[in-house]
Amino acid sequence: MFGYATDETEECMPLTILLAHKLNYRIRELSLSGECPWIRPDSKSQVTVEYRDDSGAMEPLRVHTVVISVQHIPDITLEEIRRSLMEKVVKVVIPAKYLDDRTIYHLLPSGKFLLGGPQSDAGLTGRKIIVDTYGGWGGHGGGAFSGKDYSKVDRSGAYAARWVAKSLVKAGLCRRVLVQISYAISVSQPLSISVFHYGSSDRHEDELLQIVQKNFDLRPGVIVKELGLKRPIYQATACYGHFGREEFPWEKPKPLVF
Repeated sequence: MFGYATDETEECMPLTILLAHKLNYRIRELSLSGECPWIRPDSKSQVTVEYRDDSGAMEPLRVHTVVISVQHIPDITLEEIRRSLMEKVVKVVIPAKYLDDRTIYHLLPSGKFLLGGPQSDAGLTGRKIIVDTYGGWGGHGGGAFSGKDYSKVDRSGAYAARWVAKSLVKAGLCRRVLVQISYAISVSQPLSISVFHYGSSDRHEDELLQIVQKNFDLRPGVIVKELGLKRPIYQATACYGHFGREEFPWEKPKPLVF
């Protein structure tokens, strides 16, 4: 299982996936408020960002491309949809400092989008493991979260790894980090814990690992207890990602002793 964190945003999430989720969330807001009654439930977004590598940390420079597809009623023109998406979604969500005259917009690039959700995709659970996590940044162990309860380390272990990673970044120990944890069934202690800081810290990775081992008990049962994973908190993870959202306990950094 992997956990990733970066200081490029306040949420310690990659700007690419953070903006993509915010675009979808804004579309849902417009639908629920009635401001855009033509919106149907399904939407998809993708944001490409140009970065500068700052000694291992990632510094966003500009948004290169924005892609949005939204399911809609039949009785509306593509021109009206695209105009609404630009004015009420893109310009509201994406800070103006990241947009310039070179930014490319693909708004409903395939044209009409009338059928969505399970009606047009056979099976949804487990299909979007990258959009559920870091949008391709960091790493992924391959196991889906949704459809599994807290007893599966595919889920609880990944949440704990994110908790560790965000805690390290928020403590100022590194600017960007990937935490890897591996488990075996019926073995309580992790088989391995690794910390990779991409060169974004003045501390050695072995020193960060010692800090992790001193501050976190990563046995599955302890993770469930400390993060309160037996509570009914999972419905909200069905959309907008599992990370970067303050309502989840694994997003609250742990004060570290080092």
